[in-house]
Amino acid sequence: LMLSVGLAGKGDQGMQNPGGLGDRPVSFHFLESMLPKAVKRRVHALKRLQVQCANIEAKFYEEVHELERKYAALYQPLFDKRRDIVTGAVEPTDEECEWHSDREEEEELAEEVKEKATIEDAKKEEATPEEDPKGIPEFWLTIFKSVDMLSDMLQEHDEPILKHLKDIQVKFSEPGEPMSFTLEFHFEPNGYFNNAVLTKVYKMKSEPDSSDPFSFEGPEIIDCEGCQIDWHKGKDVTVKTIKKKQKHKGRGTVRTVTKQVPNDSFFNFFNPVKGLLGWDSAVKLDEDSEFTLATDFEIGHFFRERIVPRAVLYFTGEALEDDESFEEEELEEGDEEVILCSLTNTPFDQKCQKAVC
Repeated sequence: LMLSVGLAGKGDQGMQNPGGLGDRPVSFHFLESMLPKAVKRRVHALKRLQVQCANIEAKFYEEVHELERKYAALYQPLFDKRRDIVTGAVEPTDEECEWHSDREEEEELAEEVKEKATIEDAKKEEATPEEDPKGIPEFWLTIFKSVDMLSDMLQEHDEPILKHLKDIQVKFSEPGEPMSFTLEFHFEPNGYFNNAVLTKVYKMKSEPDSSDPFSFEGPEIIDCEGCQIDWHKGKDVTVKTIKKKQKHKGRGTVRTVTKQVPNDSFFNFFNPVKGLLGWDSAVKLDEDSEFTLATDFEIGHFFRERIVPRAVLYFTGEALEDDESFEEEELEEGDEEVILCSLTNTPFDQKCQKAVC
């Protein structure tokens, strides 16, 4: 870590510059080496206390995880009712449908517009049979298409499949098990694959890294594991078939070879990059793979913390308005642009993987 230290005037609250180093970046290790031996010894004692604080904080987050499990059980009946309404398995009562919008005045149409709309509707009813769609059609697909983080992964050939998605659930690891959470994507029977549920497990760690205990800021997602999709023949959208012509060097004859290559699809989400991000692993990741895995972790966290708990607000767009309510400030000339993590509003880099910020 580097700390930029400037000369401190009499009224300044900054650290006094040791050795008249001007504005040169000075490492913490160098600053520590400049301390008197007796003071350095006491600083070491404070560091030991800080490590103990980090260990207590890790236990705190373990209890938070248990609390999440407890309240997940209280939320689940409400989420089950949401699923039943979305799929049309249950029709809500008039009382359950009562809702008074804060925007009623803005949404009210002038009387003449209402009358015109009524006349137009009557004409349509005469022309076509009355249709009563089941549940809330394309509920989850609409959310996927509305949220930038998800729409970036979505391909046109994914959309017919996601029309069959009826629910997304979050399940937390049981007591005594390693900390993790699982995203469950529940599908109705469809013509694309046999799985009723597709799963993605995110493994977490809530303890200070022995090599860098002061970096601990809460549980981290360290790995993820997808599932095998049992595709119907010819329906796998994660691969595409290409034909290549090959010419024989000796005879000069040409043959056509057919082979399958990877294809962009949301369903690649269930076949993540292998390797532990930020931890020692037998699988060494290149820079692109690290970025892909870090992005995967952010998406998993976003499903858990935002999409699943507030699905209806992403369907209506109200949650999107909340997300976009922070106006970007124009950078002054010479300022460096900083990309902020959408979850934490803190600088995001390729190795950002915090699950709790």
